[in-house]
Amino acid sequence: MEGLPSAYIQGYGKARLFNQAAADNYIKHTTIGDPELDSVLEELSSMPPQDLHRFIEAGIEQQEEVLQKAPQSLRDFFKNIEEPPWLMYESFRPGIQAFNANVDLMLVAFVTGVLVEGFSTMIAKSFNITGRVGSTKRRLQQNNRHLMEIFFPGGLQRKGDGWKLSTRIRFVHSRIRGLLAKSDVWDHEAWGTPLSAAHLGFAISVFSKRLLDYSLLVGAKFSKEENNSVLAIWRYAGYLMGIPETILYTNSAGAERIYKVGYMCEPPPDADSIAVANTLIQSIPSVAGVTDPVERDNVVALAYRLSRALLGNELADQFEYPKASAMQGPITLFSFRMKQRIQRFLKRSQIVRSENFTQLLQISVYDDEGLSYKMPDHVYASKSSKW
Repeated sequence: MEGLPSAYIQGYGKARLFNQAAADNYIKHTTIGDPELDSVLEELSSMPPQDLHRFIEAGIEQQEEVLQKAPQSLRDFFKNIEEPPWLMYESFRPGIQAFNANVDLMLVAFVTGVLVEGFSTMIAKSFNITGRVGSTKRRLQQNNRHLMEIFFPGGLQRKGDGWKLSTRIRFVHSRIRGLLAKSDVWDHEAWGTPLSAAHLGFAISVFSKRLLDYSLLVGAKFSKEENNSVLAIWRYAGYLMGIPETILYTNSAGAERIYKVGYMCEPPPDADSIAVANTLIQSIPSVAGVTDPVERDNVVALAYRLSRALLGNELADQFEYPKASAMQGPITLFSFRMKQRIQRFLKRSQIVRSENFTQLLQISVYDDEGLSYKMPDHVYASKSSKW
């Protein structure tokens, strides 16, 4: 294929034997970012940061008087954001209810399975090269808040925080993509486009389909309607995050196909993926507020065991997780599920939901000043203004 990044040559050949059309589509998107927004931020790259942030905030928060002072390209961008014809807000209701009933289990699956697996692709390079993996505690808290807000009733409607956070993520991705593209640390010929549409399409498939799969493994239960609803919620969140519909799944089978083909196309996890994955696991105690050294070690050890059990030994070994016996994974999942079932049996369902909601609030970022629309202004996190 013309323009094929060299890092994908071997995997692409194998993926085409599995599904030629899907493999071709995935590789095509490794050189695509966010066509609509990238050009706008490139045009505004010389604008003073405080002005850019103010206009982005105005667009997301619908502050029309301020937005009217923004450059035409940015005004047009916000004007052209439309609800896709397939969007049905009512379809979100079962997924929201299922999430609130299973927050604790879905959060375990999200942190020890979904987020880690998302960095098995070369998307990890953008986080490790820029040094943003160093702020992993805050990133985990931000991820938790995004998860909470998109599954909040009305969260993905225009005035909801799920909508706002998803759109903010789109701007941050585009900004980092532009900073990396202009730097001398990104190898375009080998790696394609930073934070490519392929990687984000893969990630949203993991966030949705694999979240459901992993949640089941740790003890959650979903009806078919709830399963489809969770997929619908993440699909719209992915749309708001700027993932082109050409690489955005439409249903469960599509999400599974993108995941499988993407995993085949990607080279094996390298030092960047290993660094990000292990930093994520090791930051879990600090996010959960665990400070006692012994308890912290116990939490990390359990997180590694659960993550290995969810991801499988092959990927866990590639991430250089602590070694484990072949039977440890099934035993870990079984004992974890039993513990959760006993706890739920001893508590009324309403108490479980209340505690789940409180737990998620405690491990999410809620700054005093509200949502921030600041963005990085340097390719290296250590040299960027606070955002």
